[in-house]
Amino acid sequence: MIKKSTQKICIALSCLIASSCAVFQPKKNESAKPKQEKSASDIKPYSKVITDKAKTDEGLFNVHYLDKKYFYEIPDSILNREMLMVTRIAKTATGIGFGGGKQNTQVLRWQKKGDNILLRVVSHEIVAADSLPIHEAVVNSNFEPILYSFPIKAFHKDSVNNASVIEVTDLFEKDIQALGLRQSRRKAYKISKVDGNRSYVDTIKSFPQNIEVRHVKTYNAGNPPSNETTGSISLEFSNSMILLPKEPMKRRYFDERVGWFARSQTDYGLDAQKSKEVKYLDRWRLEVKEEDKEKFKDGELVEPKKQIVYYIDPATPKKWRKYIKQGIEDWQVAFEAAGFKNAIIAKDAPTKEEDPDWSPEDVRYSTVRYLASPIPNANGPHVSDPRSGEILESDINWYHNVMTLLRNWYFVQTAAINEDARGVEFKDEIMGRLIRFVSSHEVGHTLGLPHNMGSSVAYAVDDLRDPEFTSKYGTAPSIMDYARFNYIAQPGDGDVALMPNIGPYDKYAIKWGYKPILNKTAKEEKPILDEWILEHAGDPLYRFGKQQSGVIDPTSQTEDLGDDSMKASAYGIENLKRIVPNLIEWTAEDGKDYQDLDDLYQQVLAQYNRYMGHVTANIGGVVETYKTYDQEGAVYKHLSTDKQERAMKFLQKQLFETPEWLLDQEIFGRIEFDGSIERLSDYQTRTLKNLLDYGRMARLIENEELNGSKAYGLYDMMTDLRKGIFSELNRNNKISLYRRNLQRAYVDRLDYLMNNEQKEIPARYRSWVTRSNIDVNRSDIKAVVRAELKTLLSNLKSSQYRFSDQMSKIHVQDLIERVDLILNPNK
Repeated sequence: MIKKSTQKICIALSCLIASSCAVFQPKKNESAKPKQEKSASDIKPYSKVITDKAKTDEGLFNVHYLDKKYFYEIPDSILNREMLMVTRIAKTATGIGFGGGKQNTQVLRWQKKGDNILLRVVSHEIVAADSLPIHEAVVNSNFEPILYSFPIKAFHKDSVNNASVIEVTDLFEKDIQALGLRQSRRKAYKISKVDGNRSYVDTIKSFPQNIEVRHVKTYNAGNPPSNETTGSISLEFSNSMILLPKEPMKRRYFDERVGWFARSQTDYGLDAQKSKEVKYLDRWRLEVKEEDKEKFKDGELVEPKKQIVYYIDPATPKKWRKYIKQGIEDWQVAFEAAGFKNAIIAKDAPTKEEDPDWSPEDVRYSTVRYLASPIPNANGPHVSDPRSGEILESDINWYHNVMTLLRNWYFVQTAAINEDARGVEFKDEIMGRLIRFVSSHEVGHTLGLPHNMGSSVAYAVDDLRDPEFTSKYGTAPSIMDYARFNYIAQPGDGDVALMPNIGPYDKYAIKWGYKPILNKTAKEEKPILDEWILEHAGDPLYRFGKQQSGVIDPTSQTEDLGDDSMKASAYGIENLKRIVPNLIEWTAEDGKDYQDLDDLYQQVLAQYNRYMGHVTANIGGVVETYKTYDQEGAVYKHLSTDKQERAMKFLQKQLFETPEWLLDQEIFGRIEFDGSIERLSDYQTRTLKNLLDYGRMARLIENEELNGSKAYGLYDMMTDLRKGIFSELNRNNKISLYRRNLQRAYVDRLDYLMNNEQKEIPARYRSWVTRSNIDVNRSDIKAVVRAELKTLLSNLKSSQYRFSDQMSKIHVQDLIERVDLILNPNK
């Protein structure tokens, strides 16, 4: 189509270039007058668009609802301001995961262009100061894409502002991917399109600093995770559009030696000979009041300009509210290390009578939201400004069934020494203390702290049996570790502490991240922050160890305690041995079935399996201790040979030698008609696969090459494993059913190692899965495995006629055939 101005230009030039207007000539019988895309008449008077029948919600900008359509009234003062859009799944389908799952976060801005309002996507991934010449190049390389274009329906002028009225219904009812399900899930569920007849806007609410939208999307899906007969997935999404501060908060730069949630940018304005990434912390804006700065400099505790306030959801049962509040305010002691008093407080949410406008969706309020859900979890997400890392608000999701999780942990880890944990229902004060513990942990996340899995290794195992030590230090230096409850303490140890509190590391980390350094820029702060780290360098109380997706560092594991996995796990198993004979008594209740007995027996097995994982990680383990150039020593160090050898002996004794204590016939007779044999075999096989992992074998090979014959190498590990699993061949002892299954599983795993390469990590997991990679065919792995198979074959053949029982003979003869077939597949 051609605008009038274009026609005039063409006519004026037609005598010079005859062909220049030919393409614009109308076809025969077609009007020569072009169709107008928009005219002033399309913009109607405000009263014709937003009539007196409209329902209006006032806030950041007015939202109108009229004739099943939604309209935004965008003031000119909001145009070109940056706003953060957070898209979450608010209500989920079975199989997709927890409600509240974040799908997308992006910065947007409203921009007027002619008679349209554009919604543009702003990126802060690459930047340069606008005072620098390179700024223009960065802008040109980072053109803001248009997410949606809205024709202006009307203008509205009041005493304060001019505003443009647009209709936004289609933005939320149509399939705008940035506001709905992420691409990876669309691919997994084979989603083809959104079904418009089953999709709608539920609510749009306007608050002083944010707009909250709830909309339901129904996707046609070829592979839905549940309700397959519908061929679709229905989800409710929440889109939070939050106005970002005009003045971004001063950043604080990230350092991997202190654990922190952080974000990054590539800054082309830095004086460096390459593009450089800068990372800065996610944290609340805690500032010293102007009138308190002298007190603060003198070391006096002061209240911040604005406190961190958490409101307790009115849906929370009254008897648990005080414990959740205590968990929140437990962090006050950490903020005192940063120079603030009363920095974080908890309040009950106001009633409708007290404040009819209060809502947990209002970005001005952070809330602990109580969800009536069977999900056994709690989580602490937060929303932060991508320009500075300032945390704007947080809503902790507290699922009702987290109490089941707490019961299970507390029972299986402490019941051997703790009468309060013996049973399926705890006293309110006991459950309340557990709720306080989880509340405190989740609040730590909302303050910016990730899990510190390297914390609990700071304490010697036997110190956790000491009432005086544990009373002072808890079970770990950080509540952000997964150091649940004290499974190490033994009967007779006395009144030991059973869980962690806000510890030395937590206070140190909060001070490092939050203590104001007055009159310094972010860059000028860096040497001071470095000094604070170096004050504690080498002290395990202040060490940060990241959470691992595949455990390479055995000192940064989940669910473990103490500085020695073998010793700690041996104590833990002794306590499990005390629990199993009492399970029936401790779960008994007249008129009740055996479901609780089944559940808690499964918890015993799960805890036992955790111990096997903790110990296995020591074999081929490499300890990671973050350092910078001004600190002595290596960052990565292979675990000592002694610990690795002890780990192998532990696995042989506690797992591969049949753990008869787990095979309780009294329990089996009440919970199942079969399954105990296969279950134990599964646990043994799982650890075997974990032990005989390509990555672990790669580290054993490298350890021997780097550290010589004194290192625990691959051949050493393989020899020790074979000798332990096939110890009956030397003694001609009867081979039990459980051991026969184990030996077959071992041969199966060696078969796998001989005939496979290391699998590729799926693309969607590569960013967070850590492992040692190896080209199996070019490595020593298959050579060592082949040697082990040959040695095993020789041992089997020489012992096959020595066994007196028939099943042992049959088993050994079968293994001979299996091993021979692996070594000679074309035979």
